[in-house]
Amino acid sequence: MIFTDRHSAGLLLLDKLSHLRGKESIILGLARGGLVVASALASGLGVPFDVLVVKKIPAPGQSELAIGALAPDGVSFIDWKFAQRLGVDEEYIKSQIRQLADQIKQKTLIYRKRKNPINVRDKTVVIVDDGVATGATLEAAIKWTRKKHARSVVAAIPVMPADTLGKIKPEVDELIVLQSPGEFAAVGQFYKDFPQVDDPEVVKLLAQ
Repeated sequence: MIFTDRHSAGLLLLDKLSHLRGKESIILGLARGGLVVASALASGLGVPFDVLVVKKIPAPGQSELAIGALAPDGVSFIDWKFAQRLGVDEEYIKSQIRQLADQIKQKTLIYRKRKNPINVRDKTVVIVDDGVATGATLEAAIKWTRKKHARSVVAAIPVMPADTLGKIKPEVDELIVLQSPGEFAAVGQFYKDFPQVDDPEVVKLLAQ
């Protein structure tokens, strides 16, 4: 399956989440690409949505290789086995967390324009992204949502590799994945149109 674009992927997810209509639910889109998918899904369900800024913790010298991820409020997920295999020590991870925490605060302020975040306590929270590779970012988002006392946590993802799906499924109350290929190089390969989502587009989506 090749998705036309992020918006159409959100509409396809809508078919799998129609049971949430009329319930106390919140959509959380992971910045930035996940916001486009989340917007389409939230509009179709008639529920509010918000942004969640999560940053991956890169391996030294390999910016695209995640050894973990950081969510707001210092909530992190670290793949310690993988980090140790790469020779990454705890001091490096602490240093990255300090840097990324500042970035998360800055981006969240830019996106929300001083509006308060939506309270997820006792709600069904649907975490949405445009795709998942290693799962580190999604794992951190799930941990953050649990710490905020959501009633239940759902992950809704257009595409996720089969091996990552097996890691994520036990962490959530419900997992919706439209496609789980055995061979996976990058999220963008599963979209016809996959442009970079910039900050102004995120702000515009949240203002709607």
